[in-house]
Amino acid sequence: MQPLKNDVTLYPGERLDDLERNGLKIIQRADRFCFGMDAVLLSGFAWIREGEDMIDLGTGNGILPLLLSAKTEGRTFTGLEIQEESAELAERSVRLNGLTDRIFIRKGDIKEAAELFGAASFDVVVTNPPYMKGDHGLTNPDDAKAIARHEICCTLEDILRVSRKLLKEGGRLFMVHRPFRLTEIFREMSDNGIEPKRMRLVYPDVTKEPNMVLIEGRVGGKPYLTVEKPLIVWQEKDVYTEEMQTLYGF
Repeated sequence: MQPLKNDVTLYPGERLDDLERNGLKIIQRADRFCFGMDAVLLSGFAWIREGEDMIDLGTGNGILPLLLSAKTEGRTFTGLEIQEESAELAERSVRLNGLTDRIFIRKGDIKEAAELFGAASFDVVVTNPPYMKGDHGLTNPDDAKAIARHEICCTLEDILRVSRKLLKEGGRLFMVHRPFRLTEIFREMSDNGIEPKRMRLVYPDVTKEPNMVLIEGRVGGKPYLTVEKPLIVWQEKDVYTEEMQTLYGF
């Protein structure tokens, strides 16, 4: 065990990673789902105004509330997570960084979020949801990493239905997902009263097809979709593009 600050301890099997933003650190475990590039990209795509309240549905170890608290002028950043161990990691990272006055971690089920927080409680919803449908390719549905990657505890439909309940009129949804589900994403957004307003495709490099998509939707928005220029990750092997370096804080 390694004592840190703010009465937080690092336990065996855990590591402390530098987020390269405002001196922020995050506690992670290799046997659970560690944050990846998609969370970093989403934190750069989302925008939150001064005084606005945000919730991250399926926060995992709290990476998005941490990054967005550093990158935006939002008032509060709430993370909702169903897995107790992940929620506990997130809460300890918040305490470690001295952000308990701005970031709040709650353990709970996304499907019950409207009952937990109340309708129209947030200006912004962000989410990095499970990408894979159902039990496709699953070997252990109780595994923490499987729950993060597969729609075991909630579906895309659940997330968008609940997002609509949580958002105020004119509120915004920011999501990262896979391009192969774009048709379904747009359909479910529209069915739940969230108008797609902005989209950006992410390409590993200029020779490959996109493997991620960033989407912004708005409650009560008028039909008009802006497709932004592609985001390219790698300039060459093991070398990020300038934009990616900026997003990571290098």
